[in-house]
Amino acid sequence: MKFLRALASLLVVAGLVSGSLIATTSNADAASKLRFTKLYADSPGTDRGSNKSLNAEYVVVKNTGSSKIKIAGYKIKDKAGHTFVFPKGFVLKARRSVTVHTGRGTNTGSHLYWKQRWYVWNNTTDTAYLLNTRGSRLDTCTFPRKHSKAYVTC
Repeated sequence: MKFLRALASLLVVAGLVSGSLIATTSNADAASKLRFTKLYADSPGTDRGSNKSLNAEYVVVKNTGSSKIKIAGYKIKDKAGHTFVFPKGFVLKARRSVTVHTGRGTNTGSHLYWKQRWYVWNNTTDTAYLLNTRGSRLDTCTFPRKHSKAYVTC
């Protein structure tokens, strides 16, 4: 009888361990579905630092997968080290995008605000890095030095 209880306990523990491994693997697979789609580095007009101008500078992240991804704590960084952290509880729905604006505003499921008071992205050249909570790079998008538009499609 003790042997059967011990065996049952062992099977429960094995099931919990294997279940957590499956969850980790699927979360990693889900994170691989995150991609930058656009970096608008040079907002229109003269750079005077108005909130409207700051919010015209942005980066777009898309979930290309078929399931939602919890990206709270994920980060977007630039070459200079400016860092945006996705807010607590933030989930990006399947096949949806979120636009991260440089300036201030009210966060929604499709628009987030960095709350900066000056520009993050360089008009001449810059790179956006998308990092998971462990700091592993998931994607990059570079605004090249010689570019005819104010944005780049990633």
